[in-house]
Amino acid sequence: MSERNIHERDDRILGHEGYGLIQAIHGTGKGKTTSALGQAIRCLGAGKRVGMVYFDKGGTDHYSERKILDQLEGIDYWATGRDRIDAVTGQFDFSIQEIDKEEARRGLGIVRELISGGDYDLVVMDEIHSTVDLGMLSFDEVMVVLDERRSQVEMILTGRDPDDRFLAMAHLVSRVGLERHYFYSGVKAREGLDY
Repeated sequence: MSERNIHERDDRILGHEGYGLIQAIHGTGKGKTTSALGQAIRCLGAGKRVGMVYFDKGGTDHYSERKILDQLEGIDYWATGRDRIDAVTGQFDFSIQEIDKEEARRGLGIVRELISGGDYDLVVMDEIHSTVDLGMLSFDEVMVVLDERRSQVEMILTGRDPDDRFLAMAHLVSRVGLERHYFYSGVKAREGLDY
């Protein structure tokens, strides 16, 4: 969708007030999770409760923001997936194994609890687009859970390569585009900036 193709009006939500919409943040650029985290902090600042489920982001050493999230009362998070970065070589394991699918299903189960329990105003499904694109979950499995959510729960879905149906049903779609990245010049990921 080019910027010239922006739709200013969504008749499905005319007159809507408060929370309860679905946001999709996608694209090849850096900053999708960072954007969702910024919105989570803004939500917390407004006195709301936030739940965040990291899909396919297991391990503890690669996500510096979690050190701060651990200190914030009002933002709860759950990390699912295995640690894909080899501790010895630093190489990323791109394979999809049965454990990845099991962990994705576990994450989806956590989301189901968060969006039906009444404790959270905003729920972030980080990397859900990628998780579906890679076949760890199906679009239909995710939609069954989203359809069960309480009407006042705002959702943010992030990740690369979203199913077009996620974008069609979202009320806000933001694309983070890549124009240049230092990674391609051999700059390694830097703590506090990239992880």
